[in-house]
Amino acid sequence: MLRLGIVGLPNVGKSTLFNALTSSKAAAAENYPFCTVEPNVGVVEVPDPRLDKLNEVVKPKKKIPAVVEFVDIAGLVKGASQGEGLGNQFLSHIREVDAVVHVIRCFEDPDVVHVMGPVDPVRDHDVITSELALADLAVVERRLEKTRKSARAGDKEAQQELVLLERVVAELNGGRGAREAGENADAIKFLRTLGLLTAKPILYAANVNEDDLASGGGKWIDKLRAAVQSHHEEAEIVAFSAKFEAELGELAGEERREYLASAGVTEPGLDRLIHAGYRLLGLQTFFTVGENEVRAWTMHRGATAYDAAGEIHSDFQRGFIRAETVGFPEFVKAGSYKAAREQGLVRSEGRDYPVKDGDILLFRFNV
Repeated sequence: MLRLGIVGLPNVGKSTLFNALTSSKAAAAENYPFCTVEPNVGVVEVPDPRLDKLNEVVKPKKKIPAVVEFVDIAGLVKGASQGEGLGNQFLSHIREVDAVVHVIRCFEDPDVVHVMGPVDPVRDHDVITSELALADLAVVERRLEKTRKSARAGDKEAQQELVLLERVVAELNGGRGAREAGENADAIKFLRTLGLLTAKPILYAANVNEDDLASGGGKWIDKLRAAVQSHHEEAEIVAFSAKFEAELGELAGEERREYLASAGVTEPGLDRLIHAGYRLLGLQTFFTVGENEVRAWTMHRGATAYDAAGEIHSDFQRGFIRAETVGFPEFVKAGSYKAAREQGLVRSEGRDYPVKDGDILLFRFNV
């Protein structure tokens, strides 16, 4: 399951976004700082029209979508790492997430106070990046002390790690992210094993005025994009309107479609946010179908049929024989596994087969 942690300053729309995502009132959204004290956790279905189509074709007893878990913590303020506001005590709740979603305010509204005065997404970006960096600094310095001892004792691996950690400390002291010290994929992967927040992939959710949705965000988005690029981040920026999403969540069917059209968009910002998370982390979906259920599963692009079997159950992986595979379009056209087999559309694939997005798999195994 994909896990995303939500961070941002107070009153940028974090909790409103969380409420809209989870269609719940679990996260308070009053107009004052620090209203979210304990972390909120919500599980959200991954929107995928292919699963809906499979459900329509197969007519099983159940339809089970893939899900994303969102973790929303209290708003951070400048000086959080030194104990200002609620401090960084809640950051530990998102050290285990797969990626971090920075919610940044890109709208002006005199009725919604900003803890730092005028709206400035570049300043807000820098404040949050700096606070996450300072929170990570404490983690790295503890690791550095241990690594120095091992390096002095002649441990060559520790000596290599020491060079990397000292480079990380320099970046974090400068208010930048640990990912900027990772000279290659292996280095970044190692830093993520330490649970460093600034080594995690980042996705930006820019909370804009409803009137700016059709244009992709308005004047603030370009400034935010320039700030992100100055930090050498290749992060995607998704424009959404927390207010619009909250109102959209109250609608269904044709009313919902008409409301989307009135804003000049084809799908909710929340759907775009989830899809962006999949792209960011290189994830894809495969399906299993049967009389009892049709189900969507999440896995990394490039993973094998053997890996996919393990996503379902360890027994499937341990006793793997083969994966009977058919693409989504072919399956829908045929209407069933039986018809697909009769038409020669089903392939028998071994454990090293690289699963493709939208593949429908039936595993044969023996334990």
